[in-house]
Amino acid sequence: MESIIKASGLCKSFILGKTSNNVLKNINLDIYESDFTVIMGSSGSGKSTLLYSISTMDNPSAGRVELLGRDITNIGEKEATSIRNKDISFVFQSINLLYDLTIRENITYCGYLNNRDKKGVNKKTDELLNRLDLKDIENKYPSEISGGQQQRVAIARALINNPKIIFGDEPTGALNSSTGARVLDILTELNEEGQSIVMVTHDLKAASRASRLIYLKDGRIDGDLSLGRYNEKDSDSREKKIFEFIKSGGW
Repeated sequence: MESIIKASGLCKSFILGKTSNNVLKNINLDIYESDFTVIMGSSGSGKSTLLYSISTMDNPSAGRVELLGRDITNIGEKEATSIRNKDISFVFQSINLLYDLTIRENITYCGYLNNRDKKGVNKKTDELLNRLDLKDIENKYPSEISGGQQQRVAIARALINNPKIIFGDEPTGALNSSTGARVLDILTELNEEGQSIVMVTHDLKAASRASRLIYLKDGRIDGDLSLGRYNEKDSDSREKKIFEFIKSGGW
Protein backbone atom coordinates (compact mmCIF):
# COMPACT_ATOMS: atom_id res chain seq x y z
CA MET A 1 0.00 0.00 0.00
CA GLU A 2 1.08 3.54 -0.71
CA SER A 3 2.04 5.79 2.18
CA ILE A 4 0.01 9.02 2.08
CA ILE A 5 1.39 10.47 5.32
CA LYS A 6 4.92 9.96 6.62
CA ALA A 7 6.15 11.43 9.91
CA SER A 8 9.81 11.09 10.87
CA GLY A 9 11.20 12.16 14.25
CA LEU A 10 8.08 14.27 14.80
CA CYS A 11 8.14 16.44 17.92
CA LYS A 12 5.78 19.15 19.11
CA SER A 13 6.37 21.41 22.11
CA PHE A 14 4.39 24.28 23.58
CA ILE A 15 5.96 27.01 25.68
CA LEU A 16 3.95 27.98 28.76
CA GLY A 17 5.70 30.82 30.48
CA LYS A 18 9.18 29.52 31.21
CA THR A 19 8.15 25.88 30.87
CA SER A 20 8.35 23.77 27.70
CA ASN A 21 5.64 21.12 27.42
CA ASN A 22 6.77 18.32 25.09
CA VAL A 23 3.51 16.90 23.74
CA LEU A 24 4.84 14.74 20.87
CA LYS A 25 8.15 12.93 21.29
CA ASN A 26 10.04 11.59 18.29
CA ILE A 27 7.13 9.98 16.47
CA ASN A 28 7.76 7.87 13.38
CA LEU A 29 4.58 6.95 11.54
CA ASP A 30 3.33 5.93 8.09
CA ILE A 31 -0.36 6.15 7.23
CA TYR A 32 -1.54 4.31 4.15
CA GLU A 33 -3.95 5.00 1.32
CA SER A 34 -7.52 3.68 1.72
CA ASP A 35 -7.01 2.82 5.41
CA PHE A 36 -9.37 3.89 8.16
CA THR A 37 -6.74 4.86 10.72
CA VAL A 38 -7.85 5.67 14.26
CA ILE A 39 -5.67 7.42 16.84
CA MET A 40 -6.49 6.68 20.48
CA GLY A 41 -4.97 7.54 23.82
CA SER A 42 -5.86 8.93 27.21
CA SER A 43 -6.55 12.63 27.72
CA GLY A 44 -3.35 14.62 27.22
CA SER A 45 -1.59 11.86 25.29
CA GLY A 46 -1.19 14.07 22.20
CA LYS A 47 -3.91 12.63 19.93
CA SER A 48 -5.25 15.88 18.51
CA THR A 49 -1.79 17.45 18.43
CA LEU A 50 -0.60 14.56 16.26
CA LEU A 51 -3.63 14.90 13.98
CA TYR A 52 -3.03 18.64 13.53
CA SER A 53 0.72 18.19 12.99
CA ILE A 54 0.23 15.72 10.11
CA SER A 55 -2.61 17.63 8.44
CA THR A 56 -1.31 21.22 7.94
CA MET A 57 -3.30 22.55 10.92
CA ASP A 58 -0.10 23.07 12.93
CA ASN A 59 3.65 22.93 12.26
CA PRO A 60 5.81 20.50 14.26
CA SER A 61 8.64 21.76 16.45
CA ALA A 62 11.07 19.22 14.99
CA GLY A 63 11.15 16.32 12.59
CA ARG A 64 9.62 16.00 9.15
CA VAL A 65 6.09 15.43 7.81
CA GLU A 66 5.18 14.46 4.26
CA LEU A 67 1.54 14.64 3.19
CA LEU A 68 0.60 13.12 -0.17
CA GLY A 69 4.27 13.21 -1.16
CA ARG A 70 4.71 16.86 -0.18
CA ASP A 71 6.92 18.18 2.61
CA ILE A 72 4.61 20.17 4.92
CA THR A 73 6.99 20.43 7.88
CA ASN A 74 7.33 24.22 7.83
CA ILE A 75 4.50 25.04 5.49
CA GLY A 76 3.14 28.58 5.28
CA GLU A 77 -0.53 29.40 5.78
CA LYS A 78 -1.22 30.21 2.12
CA GLU A 79 0.15 26.85 0.94
CA ALA A 80 -1.56 25.03 3.81
CA THR A 81 -4.91 26.58 2.87
CA SER A 82 -4.44 25.49 -0.73
CA ILE A 83 -3.85 21.88 0.39
CA ARG A 84 -6.91 21.97 2.67
CA ASN A 85 -9.06 23.30 -0.13
CA LYS A 86 -7.92 20.83 -2.80
CA ASP A 87 -6.58 17.63 -1.21
CA ILE A 88 -7.87 17.10 2.33
CA SER A 89 -10.85 17.93 4.53
CA PHE A 90 -11.84 17.92 8.19
CA VAL A 91 -14.78 16.86 10.36
CA PHE A 92 -14.60 18.16 13.94
CA GLN A 93 -16.55 17.58 17.13
CA SER A 94 -17.53 21.26 17.01
CA ILE A 95 -19.35 21.32 13.71
CA ASN A 96 -18.79 24.99 12.75
CA LEU A 97 -21.46 25.38 10.08
CA LEU A 98 -22.20 28.84 8.71
CA TYR A 99 -25.40 29.68 10.53
CA ASP A 100 -26.59 32.42 8.17
CA LEU A 101 -26.51 30.00 5.21
CA THR A 102 -28.95 27.19 4.45
CA ILE A 103 -27.87 23.56 4.52
CA ARG A 104 -27.48 23.53 0.75
CA GLU A 105 -25.57 26.82 0.76
CA ASN A 106 -23.19 25.52 3.45
CA ILE A 107 -22.19 22.72 1.11
CA THR A 108 -22.06 24.63 -2.18
CA TYR A 109 -20.15 27.53 -0.62
CA CYS A 110 -17.16 25.26 0.07
CA GLY A 111 -17.39 23.90 -3.47
CA TYR A 112 -17.55 27.32 -5.10
CA LEU A 113 -14.40 28.41 -3.24
CA ASN A 114 -12.36 25.83 -5.15
CA ASN A 115 -14.28 25.13 -8.34
CA ARG A 116 -15.45 27.55 -10.99
CA ASP A 117 -17.70 24.87 -12.45
CA LYS A 118 -20.83 25.86 -10.51
CA LYS A 119 -22.97 23.41 -12.45
CA GLY A 120 -20.65 20.59 -11.38
CA VAL A 121 -20.69 21.77 -7.76
CA ASN A 122 -24.49 21.91 -7.77
CA LYS A 123 -24.70 18.40 -9.20
CA LYS A 124 -22.27 17.08 -6.58
CA THR A 125 -24.27 18.85 -3.86
CA ASP A 126 -27.46 17.13 -5.01
CA GLU A 127 -25.68 13.77 -4.89
CA LEU A 128 -24.44 14.40 -1.35
CA LEU A 129 -27.79 15.70 -0.11
CA ASN A 130 -29.46 12.54 -1.36
CA ARG A 131 -26.76 10.19 -0.13
CA LEU A 132 -26.67 11.65 3.39
CA ASP A 133 -30.48 11.94 3.72
CA LEU A 134 -30.39 15.74 3.78
CA LYS A 135 -32.51 16.58 0.74
CA ASP A 136 -35.67 17.24 2.77
CA ILE A 137 -33.90 19.85 4.90
CA GLU A 138 -31.68 21.51 2.28
CA ASN A 139 -33.43 24.88 2.65
CA LYS A 140 -33.36 24.93 6.44
CA TYR A 141 -30.71 26.67 8.52
CA PRO A 142 -28.33 24.88 10.91
CA SER A 143 -30.22 26.18 13.96
CA GLU A 144 -33.33 24.40 12.69
CA ILE A 145 -31.89 20.89 12.51
CA SER A 146 -30.52 18.33 14.97
CA GLY A 147 -26.89 17.82 15.95
CA GLY A 148 -26.74 14.55 14.03
CA GLN A 149 -28.09 16.24 10.91
CA GLN A 150 -25.59 19.07 11.35
CA GLN A 151 -22.71 16.57 11.47
CA ARG A 152 -23.99 14.91 8.29
CA VAL A 153 -23.95 18.35 6.67
CA ALA A 154 -20.36 18.77 7.87
CA ILE A 155 -19.47 15.45 6.20
CA ALA A 156 -21.18 16.54 2.97
CA ARG A 157 -19.22 19.78 3.09
CA ALA A 158 -16.01 17.81 3.67
CA LEU A 159 -16.74 15.66 0.60
CA ILE A 160 -17.72 18.40 -1.86
CA ASN A 161 -14.17 18.76 -3.24
CA ASN A 162 -13.39 15.02 -3.42
CA PRO A 163 -10.62 15.01 -0.78
CA LYS A 164 -7.89 12.40 -0.83
CA ILE A 165 -7.94 12.26 2.99
CA ILE A 166 -10.63 13.06 5.56
CA PHE A 167 -9.32 13.97 9.02
CA GLY A 168 -11.73 13.62 11.94
CA ASP A 169 -11.23 14.94 15.47
CA GLU A 170 -13.82 13.24 17.71
CA PRO A 171 -16.53 13.68 15.02
CA THR A 172 -19.09 11.77 17.10
CA GLY A 173 -18.01 13.17 20.47
CA ALA A 174 -20.99 15.52 20.85
CA LEU A 175 -23.61 13.10 19.47
CA ASN A 176 -25.81 10.54 21.19
CA SER A 177 -25.20 6.87 20.47
CA SER A 178 -27.75 6.44 17.66
CA THR A 179 -26.82 9.58 15.72
CA GLY A 180 -23.14 8.88 16.32
CA ALA A 181 -23.59 5.40 14.87
CA ARG A 182 -25.19 6.90 11.74
CA VAL A 183 -22.20 9.22 11.26
CA LEU A 184 -19.82 6.29 11.74
CA ASP A 185 -21.83 4.26 9.21
CA ILE A 186 -21.32 7.03 6.65
CA LEU A 187 -17.58 7.22 7.31
CA THR A 188 -17.33 3.42 7.09
CA GLU A 189 -19.19 3.36 3.76
CA LEU A 190 -16.85 6.01 2.39
CA ASN A 191 -13.82 4.03 3.51
CA GLU A 192 -15.21 0.88 1.87
CA GLU A 193 -15.27 2.88 -1.37
CA GLY A 194 -11.58 3.74 -0.97
CA GLN A 195 -11.70 7.00 1.00
CA SER A 196 -8.68 7.43 3.29
CA ILE A 197 -9.73 8.47 6.80
CA VAL A 198 -7.64 9.45 9.84
CA MET A 199 -9.71 9.91 12.98
CA VAL A 200 -9.05 10.70 16.62
CA THR A 201 -11.45 9.18 19.13
CA HIS A 202 -11.63 7.99 22.73
CA ASP A 203 -14.68 5.81 22.07
CA LEU A 204 -14.37 2.02 21.61
CA LYS A 205 -17.40 1.80 19.30
CA ALA A 206 -15.95 4.49 17.04
CA ALA A 207 -12.49 2.89 17.17
CA SER A 208 -13.94 -0.47 16.11
CA ARG A 209 -14.57 1.01 12.65
CA ALA A 210 -10.82 1.31 12.09
CA SER A 211 -8.76 -0.93 9.88
CA ARG A 212 -5.76 0.16 11.95
CA LEU A 213 -5.48 1.61 15.45
CA ILE A 214 -2.57 3.72 16.70
CA TYR A 215 -2.33 4.14 20.47
CA LEU A 216 -0.51 7.13 21.98
CA LYS A 217 0.86 7.30 25.49
CA ASP A 218 2.70 10.34 26.85
CA GLY A 219 3.36 11.67 23.36
CA ARG A 220 4.76 8.45 21.92
CA ILE A 221 3.28 5.65 19.83
CA ASP A 222 2.89 2.84 22.34
CA GLY A 223 0.81 0.42 20.27
CA ASP A 224 -0.20 -0.37 16.69
CA LEU A 225 -3.09 -2.78 16.03
CA SER A 226 -4.29 -4.08 12.66
CA LEU A 227 -8.03 -4.81 12.62
CA GLY A 228 -8.84 -5.38 8.95
CA ARG A 229 -11.98 -4.12 7.27
CA TYR A 230 -15.04 -3.46 9.41
CA ASN A 231 -17.95 -5.90 9.36
CA GLU A 232 -20.99 -5.06 11.47
CA LYS A 233 -21.54 -8.66 12.54
CA ASP A 234 -18.07 -8.63 14.08
CA SER A 235 -18.48 -5.30 15.90
CA ASP A 236 -18.65 -6.84 19.39
CA SER A 237 -15.55 -8.97 18.85
CA ARG A 238 -13.70 -5.98 17.39
CA GLU A 239 -14.53 -3.87 20.44
CA LYS A 240 -13.36 -6.71 22.68
CA LYS A 241 -10.12 -7.02 20.71
CA ILE A 242 -9.45 -3.28 21.10
CA PHE A 243 -10.27 -3.43 24.82
CA GLU A 244 -7.88 -6.35 25.33
CA PHE A 245 -5.21 -4.53 23.29
CA ILE A 246 -5.54 -1.46 25.48
CA LYS A 247 -5.66 -3.54 28.67
CA SER A 248 -2.61 -5.61 27.74
CA GLY A 249 -0.62 -2.43 27.19
CA GLY A 250 -1.44 -1.23 30.68
CA TRP A 251 -3.20 1.82 29.32
